[in-house]
Amino acid sequence: MNVHSSKYKCTECGKCFKNNQLLTDHRRSHSGEKPFECFVCSKRFTQSANLVKHSRVHSGEKLHKCDLCDKSFTKSENLNTHMRVHTGDKPYKCLLCDHSFSTSSNLQRHKNCVHSNGRPNDLCDYCGKLFKSSRDLKQHLLIHTGAKPYSCRHCSDCFTFLDQLKRHLLKSHNEGTWFACHICENKFSQSSNLDKHIRRHEGVKPYVCSECSKCFCTARELKRHHRVHFEFKHFCCGSCGKFFRRRAYIIKHFDRCSDKLRFIAV
Repeated sequence: MNVHSSKYKCTECGKCFKNNQLLTDHRRSHSGEKPFECFVCSKRFTQSANLVKHSRVHSGEKLHKCDLCDKSFTKSENLNTHMRVHTGDKPYKCLLCDHSFSTSSNLQRHKNCVHSNGRPNDLCDYCGKLFKSSRDLKQHLLIHTGAKPYSCRHCSDCFTFLDQLKRHLLKSHNEGTWFACHICENKFSQSSNLDKHIRRHEGVKPYVCSECSKCFCTARELKRHHRVHFEFKHFCCGSCGKFFRRRAYIIKHFDRCSDKLRFIAV
């Protein structure tokens, strides 16, 4: 039962509100009016609160911080999604098999790879590895093509990845800033790598396996560990449809497979 006064009732849908301001804000959902405009990108919003949240995208302000690791987010919903890394919660279940996923996008990629005859959009034709976006795939392809688009302005050295160039500038030309560990004085070219390093000193392991409760310092280590528990076979031969648990197994099979088309990594 709606306990709010009928004095502030929407004539369109009959919903009642505590005061006139809330009613006014609600009416915009029917009229489509968006009076609050972002002065940076001109995007418009129905409520001022939504504009305030949006503004953090431009300012870089991240108010929603994870209590278990060093990550921060501009939106609370992004923090909620991130927390599943620590809790192991997987609310998105595949209806075709017994696997669950922490995000809807991961579930969709699983469907595309395992339960579809179609070819995923972001699949490497060289090694079968699947990527979250075409941008990530493009970066990965540099490994196979041998391209080195990042060149040093001080010498003739070239690099495949930007991180490699930054490290080279630091080591060879003293350009940039090292991030030093205050405990052992090891140096890192990226602050994120220093953060991971310090966790090892402090024994902080915020990434928890949902299957056995074993803890890890980084998300990558947890992901690698998860393979121990997975019963299903991750790699599928695109030629004959046979599945394998490990990349090495499918590569060996791939050399013998008569059609030799491609394999897909889930």
